[in-house]
Order: sequence, then C-alpha cells, then structure tokens
Amino acid sequence: MMGDRRDVVGDVNSNLIISHSTGDAQLDKAVWQWLTWDKNPKTKEQIENLLRNGRNKELRDRLCRRLTFGTAGLRSAMGAGFCRINDLTVIQSTQGMYKYLEKCFSDFKQRGFVVGYDTRGQATSSCSSPRLAKLTAAVLLSKGIPVYLFSRYVPTPFVPYAVQQLKAVAGVMITASHNRKEDNGYKVYWENGAQITSPHDKEILKCIEECVEPWDESWNENLVESSPLTRDPLQQICASYMEDIKKICYHRELNAKTSLKFVHTSFHGVGHDYVQLAFRAFGFQPPIPVPEQKDPDPDFSTVRCPNPEEGESVLELSLRLAEKEGAKVVVATDPDADRLAVAELQENGRWKVFTGNELAALFGWWMFTSWKKNRAKDADVKDVYMLATTVSSKILKAIAHKEGFHFEDTLPGFKWIGSRVKDLLDSGKEVLFAFEESIGFMCGTSVLDKDGVSAAVVIAEMATYLDTKNQTLAHQLTEIYKTYGYHISRTSYFLCYDPTTIKRIFERLRNFGSPNSYPSSCGAYSILDVRDVTIGYDSSQPNKKSVLPVSKNSQMITFTFQNGCVATLRTSGTEPKIKYYAEMCALPEQSDTAFLEEDLQKLIDALVEDFLEPSKNGLIWRSL
Repeated sequence: MMGDRRDVVGDVNSNLIISHSTGDAQLDKAVWQWLTWDKNPKTKEQIENLLRNGRNKELRDRLCRRLTFGTAGLRSAMGAGFCRINDLTVIQSTQGMYKYLEKCFSDFKQRGFVVGYDTRGQATSSCSSPRLAKLTAAVLLSKGIPVYLFSRYVPTPFVPYAVQQLKAVAGVMITASHNRKEDNGYKVYWENGAQITSPHDKEILKCIEECVEPWDESWNENLVESSPLTRDPLQQICASYMEDIKKICYHRELNAKTSLKFVHTSFHGVGHDYVQLAFRAFGFQPPIPVPEQKDPDPDFSTVRCPNPEEGESVLELSLRLAEKEGAKVVVATDPDADRLAVAELQENGRWKVFTGNELAALFGWWMFTSWKKNRAKDADVKDVYMLATTVSSKILKAIAHKEGFHFEDTLPGFKWIGSRVKDLLDSGKEVLFAFEESIGFMCGTSVLDKDGVSAAVVIAEMATYLDTKNQTLAHQLTEIYKTYGYHISRTSYFLCYDPTTIKRIFERLRNFGSPNSYPSSCGAYSILDVRDVTIGYDSSQPNKKSVLPVSKNSQMITFTFQNGCVATLRTSGTEPKIKYYAEMCALPEQSDTAFLEEDLQKLIDALVEDFLEPSKNGLIWRSL
C-alpha cells in the first residue's frame, strides 16, 4: 500500500488518504483505488466527503464489496462505490466483458456488440443511462470493436432482438427495469439473443476482477462521436421489429375498424413511441397515452413505485383517463417496456387488473387458437411448445395436455426461457408463447426475452376479436378455466434481512423431524411430492433427481399437495425476500370456485405458519 502512496505523493488524493487514514489496510487501499481511478467529479466527491467525515462504516459498505451478476447482469443503486452502478463500475464490467468475449469469439472484431439504454438518471452522482451506455461503448471502441449504439432510448427487447438481427456476439442494456428510481443496471445478452446464463456470468465476473483498473481510453466517451466503428442501429432495428411482429397479427381488418378504445401508460419510461408504432403495425389507431406519464422522467414523479405489477394503486391515472375517454382496456408497460399489465372495465363499472398468470392463460389460449386456424397443412401439433418458469401458473400445462402440444417449465428467470426456446427452435420445433408470472410475456419468437411492446398489441387484438363476439377478456378467461380447469394463484413475500435466518428456514424443511427428511404434510394437507432444486432433489422422479438444473445460489423448494395445489418457497435473486407461490390446479369438473379459493387460502395460511414461522423468525410481511 505504501508503494501505491509513494507513486502519487503530492497528489491531493494521496494527501487526503494519508491525513484521514481509516487504520484498515483493506479499506485504505479501496479508498485509494477509487480516488485514483474515478474521473466522475460527483462520485469522487461522495467518497472524499465520507473519508473527511470519518464515515468508515459507509465507506466499507460502498468500497469493500463488489457488484455480482444476478439476473443476467448487474443491478444496484446508483452512486459512488464498487458495489453500486456508476461510471467506474460500468467501465470495469465492460473491460471484463471485452476480455471474456475476446476469449470466446475469434470474430469479435467483425461481428461487434450492441448497446441500448433507458432514461434513468441521478443528478447527485451525474449517473444516467445514456452516459453509462456511452462509456460502455467507449471501452469497446478503444479496443477496435464495432459498437451498435442506439442513438436514443429503446425498450429492453430491442437489444436481444438487435443482437440476433445484426449477428453481434453479445449486447448490454443499461436499465433497472421497474426497480425504484435510485437504481440502475447492466443487463447482458449472449449471441443467441437470450440473457446470459451460467457459466458465462461467473466467467465474466472473473474477467472483471482481473482488470479492475480502467484503461486509459475507457473514459474517452468522445470515441462514440469520433470512431468510425460506431454504428446507430435504431432505424433498421425499429423498422425490422415492427415488420416482424406482424407475423403474430391475425385480424388486421378487425383492428382497423374496431370501435374499442385503448389507453396506454408507459410509466415515465421508454414505451410510448414504440407501443404507438406497434399498434399502427397491427392496423390499429394508436392507443390514448396518459399525458402525465408518456414522456421519460427519471424521478417517476406520478407513481410511488414504477412497477405496474403492483396493480390498481399505481394504475390510477390510466384508469381515470380510460373512464373519461370511454376506453375499456388499459395496457401498461413498465419503464423499460419488457413487462405488461392489463386492466379491463367490467359490467359492474369496476376495473379488473389481471394477474400475470391470468394474462398467460389468455395469451396461451389465443396463440394456440390462432396457430390452429392459420397453421400450414403439414404443421404437427407435436412440434409445438409453450414454456413457463416453474413458479408460474400451470395453466399452459393443462391446455397442452388437452390440445396435444408440449409444455416445459424452467427455473425462474427469463434467461432460462430464452436459452431453452433457442434450443427448441434450432431443433426444428415451433414455440408459440412463454411467460413468467411477474407479467413477463413472449409472444412468438422474434425476441427471445419478455417483451411488453408486442404483448400490448397482441392483447389489444385479442380484446378486439372478442368484442366482435360480444365477449370480454374476463369472460374469455372464465371460459378457458371451464375448459381446462380452474387455476387460482396467490403470490406474496416476506422481507428478511438476515441471510442466516433464511438459511435456517430452508434447512429446517430439509431436515423436518429427522435428518434429510422433508415434511409429509402441512397442516391438514398431505404432500405428494417435494422438489428441491437447491440440492437437485425431486421425490417424483424415479432416480429422485430434479429435471431442472441445480441452483445452489438460491433457495427453492416446491411442494405438490394431494388436493391439486402446488406451492413453492424461494428466495429472491435481487432482493432480501422469501417469496411464496401457491396455485390450486383443479380439474375442469371442479367448478366450485368459492370452495377452491377457500381451500387454497387455508393451505397458504398453514404453509406460512408451519414452514416459514414468521413470528419466530422475525419476517416482515409484504407491504405495498
């Protein structure tokens, strides 16, 4: 460390560090590195102020932990520190990406790299998605890599779409999706157009740690303007995308003449322009935008959280506008437009906000019905697939069972869906639809990720078609359940900030009553099977091994009950949460919904009390 200090004796940073030494060699080194490497005056000043004020604990929190790859990338609060999203950590991450991609692709310099961004930003750290995208591009341009940098903000789905269309080796989207306004992220896509999965994430992290010091040219964001290797794919990708989604448009004539009106909110994010274009591509009049929410606003000034999944409370402005305009359907894209929420006005004058699982039932029915009506003569239903993450509704499984196509589930996270879909397509199969319960939908296979833009216009076409039959989305949902069996889901979570407590809860379930023994019942409800993907166990398989890949880094146990209920307990990859997902999967002849709902609720109560023990473990119930 002293050798490091002598190299910069006389430098303001060195004098500051020496005069305010923390007495902790690891921390002093981290402080020195930050103040030597960071060229952003605002984030540099944040660390200097903490050092001057003796805020050693906060310095340690910010500088002695590194960002790790979570859901296919990095996500954290913006601000100074090696564990936050900022200019320096984005440069470090991209240097690691370059090192890894250079190893993986001999033609990296021919094929290039895609960079997109949303509209997030934070004045206090001079951190914004456009700036972070420029720095990402600068690192790669400085090494002679062609960079397809979008000249304006785009929906997240445009990046994986562009990676495939342009045959790039990979891509990054700077976004924190629907997270709170303080956050930003760095989402990575592989050459197949899907989010990266293991081992790529771990290998990239290793490469990042091998080259943490910024290269001289990495800070040169002017390269974006001056380098002949910078390309703007915006017009080509937007035009191609809008043409491609027409493949899943089946009723253009109906769309053009419908009297139905739609309201769209883009939640202060990137969705407005692109959803307008998608509606036009399907022959619709564009939807009515919510004026207060249509333009990008990094402060998300009209919502207390920018997540349309939270339901009616955050859809207030769009619902009121719809009532005023006589619109019966509201579509809401989250800030980076990869998720979709939908609300429909009911005959009783109330709004129904559909859950992700309910929307999936509608999408699954619609995509299969449309395929059946329009399929080629030689198309075989046995080559057709739909997918869902394992914590999502099993409604597609019920439809597949009756209609003869294939259903598969994957580990939670669209990265698993995207990779599996690509494998299926490469082996000549046809994938119609895939989803995750947290309002993420993939209609068709133009984009191998969730896509709120295409989903918004598909649901509009579905509502238009149903309107010609004097039916609504809600009515059709009931018809689906009558045909394939009621599927009633409940999802919630507890906050738990103590990793030891979380581990203890799950270890207790693995040693319930005796070592290596899972519970055989929960309250009055008998358990048929247990699957534990954390250790790769599944009691329903002849060899007792889970078909889904082992996922050691997160806790996840699924219980299948005698009464048809399936319940999963799992930890979140990005937040201090224990989530539960419970679904009653009834047979078509079980039509007493009141009984099914009551039975599901009793089971959830038992699951929470007996397995999670919230009072004993100090768990905090979900607060909205």
